[in-house]
Amino acid sequence: MTGQPVARQLVARFGRAAAISLFAGTAGGAAVLAGQAVVARSRRYAQPELGLALRATIGRAGAPPLRLVLLGDSSALGVGVERLDDTIGGQLANLLAEGPTGRRVHLSSVGVSGSRSTDLATQVARALLGERPDVAVILVGANDATSARRPADAAAYLGAAVHRLRDADVEVVVGTCPDLGAVRAIAPPLRQVVGWFGRQVARAQTAAVLDAGGTVVDLATETGPVFRADPGTLCHDGYHPSADGYRVWAHALLPAVAAAAAVASRN
Repeated sequence: MTGQPVARQLVARFGRAAAISLFAGTAGGAAVLAGQAVVARSRRYAQPELGLALRATIGRAGAPPLRLVLLGDSSALGVGVERLDDTIGGQLANLLAEGPTGRRVHLSSVGVSGSRSTDLATQVARALLGERPDVAVILVGANDATSARRPADAAAYLGAAVHRLRDADVEVVVGTCPDLGAVRAIAPPLRQVVGWFGRQVARAQTAAVLDAGGTVVDLATETGPVFRADPGTLCHDGYHPSADGYRVWAHALLPAVAAAAAVASRN
């Protein structure tokens, strides 16, 4: 996810199409949503702290290491936290290293803050440079939802990225669009509109990823209630996850990622 382009996208799209559909074309409803989008635009959002430095080796030496790469938007970089161990990649790597198999994990990320599914092709090319990763975790969809892109179009790009990775013998786990109805940087009723678009994106993502041979984790369903109940799961900007929020996501993703790692170790 990323907050910086959110408001421009919301003003341009939700202030027109979404507002009209939600409020049956009433000018008052459209004005309310457009006004809320302007407020969202004025907020200061967290910026990438680690950037392309999100690269580390975690865990004890021994068995062949697991090469884990993250692709996607700001979530794949851990925007909202300052320490690598607090990012979703760092937390996943630590959980894998501390688990029953005690894997040593080579962690990297090719994610770019603000990315949509259309940007995944370049990220896949970067992920496949050099030594092939064993497992790829893709976190994308929030920016597709906030830009009100057609869910089927966004899902098609995601499916193509998963297919390319699977053709390269990389196990793929996708965390679908998170529960945007839980963010506090956007006020109701605009928050509900964004959340609705997010659910449509997640539904389309699920079908595309399964068809391409990947594994899906429905982040909105599995973690949305926690984010809605606990403001501490979001960082200071009320949009990106905090360390606690990334921990919730990491635990939701862990079973699928561990299963993918087990498959990769047999190949």
